[in-house]
Amino acid sequence: MRTLRALGAAGAAALLTASAATAATAATAAPSPPPAPRPQLTDAAVDKAVARLDATVADMMRRTGVPGVAVAVVHDDEVVHLKGFGVRRTGGSAAVDPDTVFQIASLSKPVSSTVVAGTLTDPDQWDRHTSLPGFSLKDPWVTGHVTTADLFSHRSGLPDHAGDLLEDLGYDQSYILDHLRLEPLTPFRASYAYTNFGFTAAAEAVARAKGTSWQKLADDTLFKPAGMTDTSTEFSAFADSPDRAATHVKNPDGTWSPRYVRDPDAQAPAGGVSSTARDMSRWLRLQLAGGTLDGKRIIPADALARTHVPAVVSQPPATPTARTGFYGLGWNVSYDDAGRLRLSHSGAFELGANTNVTMLPLEQLGIVVLTNGAPVGLADAVALDFFDFAEHGRATADWLALAGSLYAQMDAAGRSPTDYAHPPAGAKPARDSAAYTGTYDNPFYGRATVTAGDDGALTLALGPKPLRFPLTHYDGDTFSFMTTGENAVGRTGVTFADGTLRVEYLDADHLGTFTRQ
Repeated sequence: MRTLRALGAAGAAALLTASAATAATAATAAPSPPPAPRPQLTDAAVDKAVARLDATVADMMRRTGVPGVAVAVVHDDEVVHLKGFGVRRTGGSAAVDPDTVFQIASLSKPVSSTVVAGTLTDPDQWDRHTSLPGFSLKDPWVTGHVTTADLFSHRSGLPDHAGDLLEDLGYDQSYILDHLRLEPLTPFRASYAYTNFGFTAAAEAVARAKGTSWQKLADDTLFKPAGMTDTSTEFSAFADSPDRAATHVKNPDGTWSPRYVRDPDAQAPAGGVSSTARDMSRWLRLQLAGGTLDGKRIIPADALARTHVPAVVSQPPATPTARTGFYGLGWNVSYDDAGRLRLSHSGAFELGANTNVTMLPLEQLGIVVLTNGAPVGLADAVALDFFDFAEHGRATADWLALAGSLYAQMDAAGRSPTDYAHPPAGAKPARDSAAYTGTYDNPFYGRATVTAGDDGALTLALGPKPLRFPLTHYDGDTFSFMTTGENAVGRTGVTFADGTLRVEYLDADHLGTFTRQ
């Protein structure tokens, strides 16, 4: 969902926000800088956290029913845990193993920022202007000044998840990037809103400047040099893998089914990577080692370090004692009470995947959790629970209950406040179907067509394919239909008035009104 996928950017950071330390300032002289934080975790503490990891995963799989999980833990440049759990697909017996390929959703973002860092000779090149044919923003000045760093940190001013609904309707990357110019903007570099296609535009611009495709750039810059042999940014590679984890959604009876296929090629840099726990462990080692792997320099250290620095406030403190959350370049960035940097990112496909990476670079410790189930909090909770035991020797919260409730709240927040399944008492009848049928146009969402069957029942067609949605009468000139796709929000309203139709869930940014032709 639109709101649900925002947790892909802020998930772990939101859960980890805690009390912030305050610093006193001297009235007569500048204070001395605080001492640099020092490592605090012993090998024994990490070993104990690793030793209980299998039981943690098994318990959370039992509680949620998620079919398959793969986990990798890296400490001091060693893979200290690498294991698969459960099955690749319900109804089958093929087990998840460390080489099972998962769609990693928005965990693609820190992978992609690693790729871009690998193309740079100077970290200041992150601040180069983004130039991509067919891509512009509503404000020409912003178009002329927006940089790779702006788009990788979601501070361009584009609204939350701009363009995602176009992808759901079936539009390709070219169409979506071209139409971002119609999206309203908030203040440039002063506001944060998570945008898959802004991120994608910047990555594609980097690839174009190198005279190659995004997939080849990722292969040549990161995947091949790092030995990530089962990692790709193309959906076809995932679909063709014999050892792949099917995506699953939860049924009303609590069981899980592989009912949907999620093709994220349009937003490949932001959400299209597929990988394995083994490959991601190699990427974790590279991240924690500042761009080297097995003694070989793969990514420039300074360009990679820039991705780990706050670029924008993503989560203002809710109280005077709360800690601020930041977003870097493809990473959630936060600092704990000891001043240690914590990097994280979640990935979430409502159509069937949930992932998490969390790292404490100072401690040379990181974990990746991949799952083949729609987000119910398991991936985030495994990582949070693991770090709790490494740092405190115990769980400080029921992280699965907390993460699951946050996903559920965000899911509910995206739904219409109107219960279209139950028309009001005394609902007005609809007019004759001829009052509604015809072709309607919208500069952002394209053409909409309303047709009537022999029985007068109306159908709304949207998108290039098009997708067809049977309309159910609600009240007067208002109808409803069931939304589909990654950003589905249940039933949404369609209101006809004065030669227009307005689709409720397409109108969050006031772009959802179509005019009759």
